[in-house]
Amino acid sequence: VQLQASGGGLVQAGGSLRLSCAASGNIFSVNTMSWYRQAPGQQRELVATITGIGSTNYADSVKGRFTISRDNAKNTVYLQMNSLKPEDTATYYCNARIWERLKGEYDYWGRGTQVTVSS
Repeated sequence: VQLQASGGGLVQAGGSLRLSCAASGNIFSVNTMSWYRQAPGQQRELVATITGIGSTNYADSVKGRFTISRDNAKNTVYLQMNSLKPEDTATYYCNARIWERLKGEYDYWGRGTQVTVSS
């Protein structure tokens, strides 16, 4: 199983970006999917989570600006980021709890995609 994230880049403050993360491999089911971020010198923090039935949860710092969604047919999670601020600058990682056929349920991480917001 692999998670492939994309969509990062450089954007001015107030702009928008949309991140995508697709799971592939010998997948039976994909349960909770999440986005985390890590800025230089800081701990990785949870940004947003979406369960298999679509319930969502957000960090206080991104509520009202970011939206997490998923396409179950494509095993893909998205993060729409609006009204970006310089403090949103970080490497963004996707995480998914996946039931892999014949192996069981494990947490998987994508490689990370860089988001840089200029002031």
